Amino acid sequence: MDIEVGKKAIAEATEKLKNWGRWGKDDQIGTLNHITPEDIVGAAGLIRSGKVFALGIPLDRNGPQTGLFGGRWNPIHTMLATGTDAVAGRHDKVPNIRYADDAINMPVQCATHWDSLGHIFYHDKMYNGFDAREVDCGGLGKLGIEHARSKMVGRGVLLDIARFRGVAWLQDGDGISNDELDKCAKDENVEIRRGDFVILRTGQMERCLAERNWGAYAGGDAPGIKFENCYWCQERQIAAICSDTWGVEVRPNETAEVNQPWHWVVIPAIGLTMGEMFYVKELAEDCDADGTYEFFFCGAPLIITGGTGSPLNPQAIK
Repeated sequence: MDIEVGKKAIAEATEKLKNWGRWGKDDQIGTLNHITPEDIVGAAGLIRSGKVFALGIPLDRNGPQTGLFGGRWNPIHTMLATGTDAVAGRHDKVPNIRYADDAINMPVQCATHWDSLGHIFYHDKMYNGFDAREVDCGGLGKLGIEHARSKMVGRGVLLDIARFRGVAWLQDGDGISNDELDKCAKDENVEIRRGDFVILRTGQMERCLAERNWGAYAGGDAPGIKFENCYWCQERQIAAICSDTWGVEVRPNETAEVNQPWHWVVIPAIGLTMGEMFYVKELAEDCDADGTYEFFFCGAPLIITGGTGSPLNPQAIK
């Protein structure tokens, strides 16, 4: 697909791909509606060896946030009660039990996470035509991540683009076309189906971890899918798309008119759920070893009422 990306292309894609009203005027889960109970039962049949792969990164001070985007910071883990307190006798009267306790302070999208459908606006509207003013200091009045609390389960498919290209990782700025996604799936002998959770591997996170330097990972240049991918996602009716990068789409973006043009369409128009900063190295190695790129996927979000997203530790089970 040859698209001249810009505001005009965004407007055209929005009108062509818009799912507003498709599942009713009150729908708040978008493409997760593609998943049926039968799909989940079928996905459960993909569990054959019992191997489990955790796809989340640790929630600690060594995370990818360097202040480049949006003022996000890495998780701050604070101990409220410790073993040293206990041994010193500080718990013996109140509360009369020796214990450890802690707290965590973090933006919901600072590590492995889902974006909720209220995360991006198109002008003054959100997905399904909800008014952007439904989002205020109290959170998302519509489209909060809590609506997806029981929907993030089904068939997962890994499209290992880096391995398909024969490289350890794609270079920043490398765009992934729809044609390449299809060729990669064919090479892996896997079919993309309605209701799938499609996970992309570019290798960018692995490069950062190998170099022990996140650099501009969170908000800077990155490999990723091209704008045309919004058409691919809609045509294949996938439930969600996930990546090992910060923003799924290629950066620098294909236009200077707006930031993250693909986001402008897939979230507010299509209602597509996306996952970012997935750790897929071990899963990819196993898929390469046994030649099986489909698996049971489960990635329930935290039930954050009115949340723009949620941290998570998704699981791929084979």
